[in-house]
Amino acid sequence: MVEQIVRGRCLCGDIRYEYRGGPVATLHCHCESCRRHTSSPVATFVCVAKASFRFLSGTPTVYASSPGVRRMHCARCGSPIAYESDRHEQIDLYAGTLDDPSPVASTCHVHVAEQLPWFEMIDDLPRYERGRRGNTPVRYGPRQVSRDSVP
Repeated sequence: MVEQIVRGRCLCGDIRYEYRGGPVATLHCHCESCRRHTSSPVATFVCVAKASFRFLSGTPTVYASSPGVRRMHCARCGSPIAYESDRHEQIDLYAGTLDDPSPVASTCHVHVAEQLPWFEMIDDLPRYERGRRGNTPVRYGPRQVSRDSVP
């Protein structure tokens, strides 16, 4: 069996990476930090084992966004590349940086306690109030919002 190699890059191409094998997880994150790093209402990640990941070219700029957490981006074009935490043996890559993000299918939503009130994704995936490790989903599928409560 041939091991799958997945590649990605930033917008300008200065930062290029690859990982081997399948992801540890794929997820949508609604936390404020991810929203600010991506300037988007949600960030979608492909999480891979650090041991299977490597940069092929370039060195991303690293920003320590909180203790033990590093967010990486390209210094030239500004593309967010990854999130990394000392607590996990994985690196979380922004799905939009993959050369082909079309096969990525998230399996859950995390940090829905911080989800914007005007943003919702219509799927039946589990939603976790904070992280998913060791936690039970608060619900499956979107919030029940009445038409009267939508601005």
